[in-house]
Amino acid sequence: MPLVPTASILADARAAGTGAAAFNVIHLETAEALVAAADQTGRPLILQISENCVRYHGSLLPITRATLALAEAAGTEVSVHLDHITDPELIRQGVAAGVGSVMIDASTLPYTQNVATTARLTAWCHDREVFVEAELGEVGGKDGVHAPGVRTDPGEALEFVAATGVDALAVAVGSSHAMRERTAKLDLELIGRLREKLPVPLVLHGSSGVPDEELRAAITAGMTKINISTHLVSVFTRGVRKVLEAEPALIDSRKYVAPARDAVRSEAARLLQILGGEGPERETTPGEAP
Repeated sequence: MPLVPTASILADARAAGTGAAAFNVIHLETAEALVAAADQTGRPLILQISENCVRYHGSLLPITRATLALAEAAGTEVSVHLDHITDPELIRQGVAAGVGSVMIDASTLPYTQNVATTARLTAWCHDREVFVEAELGEVGGKDGVHAPGVRTDPGEALEFVAATGVDALAVAVGSSHAMRERTAKLDLELIGRLREKLPVPLVLHGSSGVPDEELRAAITAGMTKINISTHLVSVFTRGVRKVLEAEPALIDSRKYVAPARDAVRSEAARLLQILGGEGPERETTPGEAP
């Protein structure tokens, strides 16, 4: 199937009231697993390549071209998105390579600089028909906008969208990056107000820390794009560890990477169904195999 624009995946999900899954690529094996999950379920998928991923691989083009090739060969709708990009040169390289969307991350800058930087790069992307996501302030992790008690103000968010022209906005509603336990409690009332106020799709970062039922509730309240990385990374690592603990003398990396890839495929397929409003499959916790 030809590569699908991220914009169309989000528009369809927003219209249907379902979640658009956005799962992060770490290396080729995870990209393969994620596309296999999309094919298995028939659900659309956004493959995300972060700036951290680019640093790990040493440059943007090899992992991006491989991911684009997998997306183009998929049997269902798959797009490729650059996630949390702070370096404008990486945006230029990714757009030239063929990605359909980027997240411009100027969130650590003072507000006026964030607006100016995001607006300038958004205009450049729009000239090339590339969809743009951004965030009003830092989506924390340890600190930042997603620290406990910090929330996106709907009025400020509307001003930011109008000033920058972005097509989607990551908002702070109670989740946090890199959570290893799925215990986050989201502000569903705020999600509803943001959905009513903003003309663009809402993006939930840090969704690895959000339980299944809370994800369903967030989508019902108005969230559209659901970013998941750490949870699936944990599934992959557990798969590798399980094989090596059982066979410590194993040296052929394919013998332990393949089962880990299969584990990610299985859990990604389950999450795709959850976000798409399908069956109540059993939730996977960090301490068990999927």
